[in-house]
Amino acid sequence: MKIEYFPDTDSLYIDLSERESADTREISEGIVLDVDSQGRPVGIDIDQASKHLDLKHLDLKRIPFEVQQASA
Repeated sequence: MKIEYFPDTDSLYIDLSERESADTREISEGIVLDVDSQGRPVGIDIDQASKHLDLKHLDLKRIPFEVQQASA
């Protein structure tokens, strides 16, 4: 899983899987779910992310893998 923020467009993409996206579904205004050919989620795109989310803080708890730190 990868989370990437694009400040020039104020969008946030959460890449859930390495599977290829086959379709997109808007689940709420400005929030789009990418799904594979079997309808399984592969990513979430959030437009105007700063209006939907608190982008100053990310708290990861009880995750079953090592966290790789990234800088802006």
